[in-house]
Amino acid sequence: MSTVSTRLPEGRYGRSADERADHKLKIAAVVLGAALLALVGYFAYHYVGQSKISAQVVSFQTSDDAVRIHLEVHKDADARGYCTLRSQAADGNEVGRADFHFDQHATQIDQILTLRTTSRGTTGELLGCHSD
Repeated sequence: MSTVSTRLPEGRYGRSADERADHKLKIAAVVLGAALLALVGYFAYHYVGQSKISAQVVSFQTSDDAVRIHLEVHKDADARGYCTLRSQAADGNEVGRADFHFDQHATQIDQILTLRTTSRGTTGELLGCHSD
């Protein structure tokens, strides 16, 4: 007696439909992954690379009704903009927030600013800077 095989001979009839579908899915995944990587790179370049203004808080001093913040801004000579500063109380509530505008032609601005507060602040924070 002989045994009858129901499998097709290997390699005789080409790839199966499942193998073709897997290959198409792999190609689609690679194309979509490359597009996503290009999109992330584009946004990262425009967010980081095109930034004309950067700043940092050097120091701050608090009192009962104000916070004096020493702010250092680096920018392009022709850039105009503003930086948003805030102060929080010990319990985390915001007690002061203000935008400080600058339009000097200098590339570095080193300034001590007074942020008025509704009660004693414990922080002097830079939230961000934006160009006009």
